[in-house]
Amino acid sequence: MQEYHRGIFLLDPRVEKLAKGLFKEYYSMVDADAISPKHIEKHEFAFGNFETKIAFRHLSFPNNKEFKRYLVENAPPFINCSLAEYERPSGRPMEAKGWLGSELIFDLDATDLHLKCQDEHGRSWTCDNCLSTVKAETIRLVEDFLIPDFGFSEREISINFSGNRGYHVHVSSPDVFKLNARARRNISEYITGTGIDPVAFFPTLGKRAKALKGPRPSDAGWGGKFAKGIVRALNSGEEALMALGIEKEIARRLVKNKTEIILGITLGNWDKVRIPGKAEFWKNVIKNMSIRQSDSIDKNVTNDPQHMIRLANTLHGDTGLVGKKLSSLNELQSFDPMKDAIVYRGKSLKVHVSRAPKLTMNGQEYGPYENVTVRLPIYVALYLMLKRVALPPGA
Repeated sequence: MQEYHRGIFLLDPRVEKLAKGLFKEYYSMVDADAISPKHIEKHEFAFGNFETKIAFRHLSFPNNKEFKRYLVENAPPFINCSLAEYERPSGRPMEAKGWLGSELIFDLDATDLHLKCQDEHGRSWTCDNCLSTVKAETIRLVEDFLIPDFGFSEREISINFSGNRGYHVHVSSPDVFKLNARARRNISEYITGTGIDPVAFFPTLGKRAKALKGPRPSDAGWGGKFAKGIVRALNSGEEALMALGIEKEIARRLVKNKTEIILGITLGNWDKVRIPGKAEFWKNVIKNMSIRQSDSIDKNVTNDPQHMIRLANTLHGDTGLVGKKLSSLNELQSFDPMKDAIVYRGKSLKVHVSRAPKLTMNGQEYGPYENVTVRLPIYVALYLMLKRVALPPGA
C-alpha cells in the first residue's frame, strides 16, 4: 500500500529510485542546448520532487553546461523555468530580480476542458479523447487567434507538449516582451471571450419584421469566429449543437436544414429556419460558445509575466514522458504524445497494477487493469507507477 500524506500518495521508494535512475540516464544523454532556454543566465529556475512540482526556486545558471551538470547530478522530476528574463534571476524577493521582460505563454490542459470522458476515468487520467481535444484547442488558439487576430508570425510561436495532459504555447516577439500583467490580461480575456456581448453581433436583434442579420464566417474577430463555430457545429451533427445548449429536437431540425442555414449564415442571414424566439435563441447559443472558449486556456498563467512554466524537452515526473518541443504546426498536427514523447524503450518490467483504465502507448492498448501483476514495456510500467496506480510486485 502506498503511503498517503497531505492529500497525495507518496511515491514508493523503489519506484522513486528507478525513476531517478532513468531520469539521470536521459539527462546524461540529451544535448545541453536542447534543454536550455535562450539567455539561460537571465532565467530563474525552480525544481520539484515527486510530491511537489515546485519545491524550491530562485536558482540560476551561468551557462548550458552548468545547467546540464545540475540535472545529471540531481535528476529532478520537475524542471520549471521563468518566462521572464531578469538582471539577477536568483535574487529575492521578486522585486530584487530586476525584471527585463517576458514571453507570452498559453497553458492548455485537458482537465480544464470539462470533457465527458473525464466523468468515466477521472480528471487525473488522460485518454485518447483528452489528448486529441486539447491538441485541437491548441491548433485553434494559434490558427484562429494568435496569427489572424494578433498578427504574430508562426516563427514567433513555439509549441511544446507539457509531458502530461496538454500543451504550452510560447510567443517570443518584441511586441509582447515588455507587456505588463494588465496588457496580458487583456489578451487572455479577448481569447477567452470574456465580457463579449452576443447582442452586438446582431444589428437587427429585437426589431420587428426585420430579418435577423448576424455575423458571417468571413468577418474578422469574434463575429467571424461565432459564425464559423455554428457552421462547424452544424456540420458535426446533433451532439455538437446540443453541447452549445440547444435542445435535441431543435438540434435535429437544424441539422435537417443545415444546407440552407449554412448558406444563410455565409451571407449574414440567420433567419433561414423557423425557431421560436429566434433572437434570444441565437444569443444564448453564442453565449454558450464564449463560455466554452473561456475554459480553453489557463488565464492565470497568461496574465502573470513572472510565471514559472515546465521547461521544454525535460521529463515530467507524473508520466516519464518528455515535454517535447515541436518544430511547427505541421508537426503538432501529426504529433502523438503517447508515442512521440516516449523516451525509454527496449526494456520491460513486471508491476502490480491496482486499478487503471485502458491506456494506449506506442500504438498498443494496455488494460484496463484491476489488481493484476503483468509484465509491461518499461515506458508503460513507469507511466503507471508515476500515476500511483502500479507498484513493483510484493510492494
